[in-house]
Amino acid sequence: MNNLLNNITEIILLLFLAITFLQSGYDKISDWKGNIEWLKGHFSKTFMANMVPLNVAIILVLETIAGLFAIIGCITLVIDSNTSFGFYSAILSAITLLLLLFGQRVAKDYDGARTIVIYLIPTLMALYLLK
Repeated sequence: MNNLLNNITEIILLLFLAITFLQSGYDKISDWKGNIEWLKGHFSKTFMANMVPLNVAIILVLETIAGLFAIIGCITLVIDSNTSFGFYSAILSAITLLLLLFGQRVAKDYDGARTIVIYLIPTLMALYLLK
């Protein structure tokens, strides 16, 4: 119980990352075709137009690993205050969000880019606290 209370901020941030990325990954898997079609239109006038399926697959892998590491990170924080998996989750989450931010900027979707920054802030907080 002490480990839970002593690491509650980190655990809440990791749960945020787990929910964010596992749900996003699930959405990509459950509606792969719909996501790809929408994103092909989104990136149709960019150099990434022909890379949409590959890019979505890369993001899906990163999101899934980040989300799973976040869950494992919560468990290891509670068991023995080990921050390793949580730290790796925060790193992968930040990289994923930066890739998404890059894509939104390339597509000139500045509102979408701004939304990603909202997710990046707690991710950077987690990265700082778990280092």
